[in-house]
Amino acid sequence: MITSESSSRTSVRRRPRRLARAAAVSTGLALVALAAPASADVPEGWSNPEDVDTLHALLLLAGVPLLLFVVIAVLTYLPAIVRGEKLTPGAAEDQWFGGPRQGAKELEPGTSSDETGGARGRW
Repeated sequence: MITSESSSRTSVRRRPRRLARAAAVSTGLALVALAAPASADVPEGWSNPEDVDTLHALLLLAGVPLLLFVVIAVLTYLPAIVRGEKLTPGAAEDQWFGGPRQGAKELEPGTSSDETGGARGRW
């Protein structure tokens, strides 16, 4: 039997496809095998709990995180609201974090003072 290069190339190209199919089928079978114990009955001696109400589950799984979000937001914004600060975007003034509360002691252009230092300050 004589084979040409083109037939050997097609068999090389088909090999990854066959491996991919085999991997997909074996993965599917493994998942089905792993899911089989989930359909088992409750063992004797164990309690069989009642089904959970849908409303109760929604309140627990969605309501608690939402309530926690609201509490964190209120605790974050409450001090600023009590101080009377504006909370809208763009309303914040320039701030110097960790700097003096009264502002920096700046001189008007063309004036001199003994209270300030700097490169040409008088000590």
